[in-house]
Amino acid sequence: EDSTDAEVRSTTSYSLESSSTPLTFSSLILGQIDIAVKTAAEAFPSWSRTPVSKRVNIMFRLKEAVTNDLDNLAGLVRKELGKTPADARGDVLRGLEVLEYSCGVASQLTGSSLPNFGTNIDVTQRREPLGVCLGIAPFNFPAMIPLWMFPLAIACGNTFILKPSELVPSASSRLAELSLDAGVPPGVFNIVHGRRRTVESLISRDEIKAVSFVGSTEVGTSVYTSATARGKRAQCNLGAKNHAVVMPDADPMQAAKQIVGAAFGASGQRCMALSTVVLVGEAAKVLDNLVDGAESLKVGIDDNADMGPVVTPRAKDRIEKLIQSGRAQGASIVLDGTKREHPERGGNFIYPTIIDDVKPDMEVYKQEIFGPVLVCLRAKTLEDALDLVNSNPYGNGAAIFTSSGSNARKFESEVKSGQVGINVPIPLGPPQMGFTGSAGSMLGDLPFYGQSGVQFFTKPKNVVSRWVDQDPSLSSTVIPVSR
Repeated sequence: EDSTDAEVRSTTSYSLESSSTPLTFSSLILGQIDIAVKTAAEAFPSWSRTPVSKRVNIMFRLKEAVTNDLDNLAGLVRKELGKTPADARGDVLRGLEVLEYSCGVASQLTGSSLPNFGTNIDVTQRREPLGVCLGIAPFNFPAMIPLWMFPLAIACGNTFILKPSELVPSASSRLAELSLDAGVPPGVFNIVHGRRRTVESLISRDEIKAVSFVGSTEVGTSVYTSATARGKRAQCNLGAKNHAVVMPDADPMQAAKQIVGAAFGASGQRCMALSTVVLVGEAAKVLDNLVDGAESLKVGIDDNADMGPVVTPRAKDRIEKLIQSGRAQGASIVLDGTKREHPERGGNFIYPTIIDDVKPDMEVYKQEIFGPVLVCLRAKTLEDALDLVNSNPYGNGAAIFTSSGSNARKFESEVKSGQVGINVPIPLGPPQMGFTGSAGSMLGDLPFYGQSGVQFFTKPKNVVSRWVDQDPSLSSTVIPVSR
């Protein structure tokens, strides 16, 4: 539906596939997308010329508005996704950190200058916005990932179209309302609801200059290929298989506690979920601690739950089939969450599951499960563990649990992952440092937010100037040099 009401002049917000009657990709839908793109394109010239100080002031007001609306936003996340109260708040708070970083974007847009680099010639370089940018967000962080994208993009002077997951649209819509209340002009931040065909249509538009994506490897690869083939910038965070290596010298209780939280938080539906543990030598004893910790987690939707349901019945079915494939391929299901039935019959609940004796050729290892499943492998030495981790195609995050400085140093130097934890299970740094997933977990050379995010949403322009009285009859066909 077209939300162009004067009060909600909101964001152009269209629900393209939410009707009970299936919609075809008709000229009507194409026309709605045209309106959204046209709105963003028409808003760009004025917004890009708005002084950065004014844009930053709006970002500060938006930060205040989101902070004041924290409980409401978390409630929307919880209602649609089933996150626990603490995890739903964390979803918003982590996004707020990037919004706060966007409030300081002026320091990243200062440019550089070189006076008198040639005789009477000065050079300055500045960064300018790109135009209309597109964000495609997944279901698992309804507030955080949109906040990774649009605040920094619009603070840099771009206009933005967000396509949130059709499974969790409410938080994005609320962020759009808050943006208007904070003073973001109409057309600067827009929302289009839809699915794959909507994304394909948006990427095909010439007005779209950059695409920011978080989601599955299959879809992200398609988005990246389509965008770059059309000459657009793209940053695509894809799937992951994050490993933790546990050394024999690690504190077993502390290691297990950290791993359990990182593996089963958000029911494992995180791109940084710690889904794989490599037990080195005598660290195999940690398995009992892992099982004890996982069994103690409370599954449900009440306020004191540790984890909630997975997102859809389809996701539940896929996860359960992967668990059964592990058994069929010879792994040991030491904690089977599919055997427990939650009192909320019909819900998408899967209890924590731990699979031991996993081999690299098993489906439970090769695939990103994206559910409350921890797979365990064994290694004799740290070198063997590193070989195992580095043979995995993904590179979002990896961690080691050890009390040895030499082990930690070797691991951080040799592991092929963009984010490395030393006794830290989910190694995410502050927004200033960006989200540095790598290898098969990232397509594009400029990661999300931080300085690299500013570079992604802007382009450099060099201005070479000379102000001097000179003989107008003089000219030269020789290429300019600085000497």
